[in-house]
Amino acid sequence: MKLDRHDLRILDELQKNARITNQDLADKIGLSPSPCLRRVKALEESGIIIDQVSRLNPSALGLKLCAFVHISLDRHTPERFESFERQVLNYPEVMECHLIAGQSADYMLKVIVPDMEHYHEFLITKITPLEGVTGAHSSFVLRNPVNRTALPLPIQ
Repeated sequence: MKLDRHDLRILDELQKNARITNQDLADKIGLSPSPCLRRVKALEESGIIIDQVSRLNPSALGLKLCAFVHISLDRHTPERFESFERQVLNYPEVMECHLIAGQSADYMLKVIVPDMEHYHEFLITKITPLEGVTGAHSSFVLRNPVNRTALPLPIQ
């Protein structure tokens, strides 16, 4: 899908506030409501807009520990990667899973749990027993001064 300046402005506004009404969105970007809604639907159908969610404050929910876990696997085969990804997908503690390069690890997981005790339990009962896992190295977040969800867009 070729994006024009209206599409980019729609995406920018929706990243700021996904709850904005179609009328308010149309007003902000200089379109009438019907074409604005058609554009939003087209952006959804094309897969550019993948979902709209509410961001929650993990600390307010008692989830005070965020860890990045570098995972090493014994084999670099499509089957091993698929198996690992399929299993970690089932763990609600795993917020993100990235197959990475440039490190000694194969994967980097972002994990959020209540505390170190829960993290230890997660690591020894869910991660290290997975077939093919040969190592797990953890880093813990002390502070999170930047936490964005909005992608940088080339607004025209």
